[in-house]
Parts: sequence; structure tokens; C-alpha cells
Amino acid sequence: MGARSGMGAEEAAAALVALHAEVDAEVAPLVTRHGARLTCQKGCSQCCVDDLTVFEVEAARIRANHAALLAEGQPHPAGACAFLDEAGACRIYPDRPYVCRTQGLPLRWEDEDDAGAWVERRDICALNEAGEPDLVALPAEDCWTLGPVEGRLATLQVRLTGRPDRVRLRDLFEVAAT
Repeated sequence: MGARSGMGAEEAAAALVALHAEVDAEVAPLVTRHGARLTCQKGCSQCCVDDLTVFEVEAARIRANHAALLAEGQPHPAGACAFLDEAGACRIYPDRPYVCRTQGLPLRWEDEDDAGAWVERRDICALNEAGEPDLVALPAEDCWTLGPVEGRLATLQVRLTGRPDRVRLRDLFEVAAT
């Protein structure tokens, strides 16, 4: 990857590590607040769906830190994330992409409805739906807001390559799933 927009690969990698650490720090209080409702734990992989894409800058982090797995390992069978092991645990957990760092939490975002009006939408993993208060009654600050971090990732990616390139996680493996 060339530095088309004034950022080299090492600088982008460092910025990504810092962004992931910032997300982890912001997620921690939400995990604490929702501890009674969150069933997420090692091996829980309901949110780990196939065909997720990430920005190339996140794919580069995975390639750099998991070269042997990508060259010699087999992706998890299609239908779930390629990086799951036989027990449903993540094989790249310390270097997992942003999207994986917020899964399971109550999520909120703005979207256009059929009439063209902007409305707030919310979602949570089906395994974490039970609990009080109800998802729609949660204060906004008790939800992870989608949009700002995605925008920062896109900006980082464009600064690195000049393009908002995305890659399928499964495509990082050199060996096709059998």
C-alpha cells in the first residue's frame, strides 16, 4: 500500500491500534453497565457471521500479526466468521476488527425511513435482548453509537490509499475452505 494521501503504512497501523484501544476503552463501561444482560463470552459466536468486510487498513493488521494462520490455517467453514476455531472462539481476538469489538452491545444509529425522515434505530444481539430496561427505553449513552468510528476508519483508509477499499475477512486466508 502506498501513501497516496500523506500517510504511510506504519503510521496507519499505529493510528489503527490507537483507535482500537480507544474503542475498547469506550466499550468497557457499556459492558459493565450491561453485564447482567450480556451473555457474550469466549466461544459465543452468534454475531460472528460470514462475509463481513473490513477496511484494508484493518486487514493489513490481521495479515501482519497472523501471517502463519493465513498461510497455513483453514478458515472456519462458510456460514460463520472465517476466524473462528472449532470451539467458536476467535483466533485473532487481540487484533479483531472494529466491528467485532462492539458486537453484542446495544447499538444505535440514525437512518432514513420510508418517508425520508431521519429516525433512530436500535439493535442488539438476539442472545442479549432479554434484560431491563428494554432496548428502546435505554438512554442513548447506554448504547454504542454507530457512525463516528466507522467514519474515522474510512478517513484513515482513504488517507492511506486514497480509496475506501474493503476486504472480506474470509478472503484473507490463502487456502480456500474445503
